[in-house]
Amino acid sequence: MAGLLGATGVAAGAFGAHALDDVVTAERLSVWETAAYYHLIHSVVVLVLALQQHQALWRWPIMGFVIGVCLFSFSLYLLVLTGISTLAMITPIGGLLLIISWLGVAFRARRFSS
Repeated sequence: MAGLLGATGVAAGAFGAHALDDVVTAERLSVWETAAYYHLIHSVVVLVLALQQHQALWRWPIMGFVIGVCLFSFSLYLLVLTGISTLAMITPIGGLLLIISWLGVAFRARRFSS
């Protein structure tokens, strides 16, 4: 899953940098860049968690990050490509999942520090 997220994140970033520059407004391009940034960061987080010794402990945060990226980043990609502003209503749900997943990481990491 981390590899798929990473590959699509790089592809999305490259597409935004090379194909959208003359097609969308600077504001929309900034939205695309934010989506790609979050997409790539969280693909690395998924990889790091998947490589941890106690993988079962990280299952829920990993799933949250994957679903969060799909909702957050992909809703923004679609918003930029289609101009359908109602897609932006999905974005905060993805962002909330990312936040909850980070809190899950913090909570689960406490088990190892005790």
